[in-house]
Amino acid sequence: MSNPLENVVSLIGEERPRIWRYSYSAGPVRSKFLLFLRDRQKILGTRCPACGRVYVPARSTCTKCFENMEEWVDVSNEGTLETYTIVYKSEPNYSADAPFAFGIIKLDGADTGLVHRLGEVDFNKIHIGMRVKAVFEDQLKGDIRDIKYFKPAL
Repeated sequence: MSNPLENVVSLIGEERPRIWRYSYSAGPVRSKFLLFLRDRQKILGTRCPACGRVYVPARSTCTKCFENMEEWVDVSNEGTLETYTIVYKSEPNYSADAPFAFGIIKLDGADTGLVHRLGEVDFNKIHIGMRVKAVFEDQLKGDIRDIKYFKPAL
């Protein structure tokens, strides 16, 4: 049996900062989702009329049924941590110094998970199934980062 890396040629590489600047329209569904975050500090989802699945962040089309979704649903600012990772290297696009954690949070009333940063959390006590709640920024801009992070719910 031959070694698959036998004929591999090493290339010279270098690290480059990944700072991409671009803009795009959030569209009507994502815009409404972001405006409710900014103006009311409320998290909304959309419900599929066929299967009843609630999506957060809100979407216009169900990924299971491919149905158009027009029903808006209030979901809780609290939920359950489904999985997480701890980041040990700082990146210019993150507002937190390393180490910090990201998680997928299934909010109460939603069927999908929302990826977001975790804060005020002891890395020795973080666990799947932990209850968390949203903490909002003081200055809201209409951005997903209006949710500063999710912290443990006591």
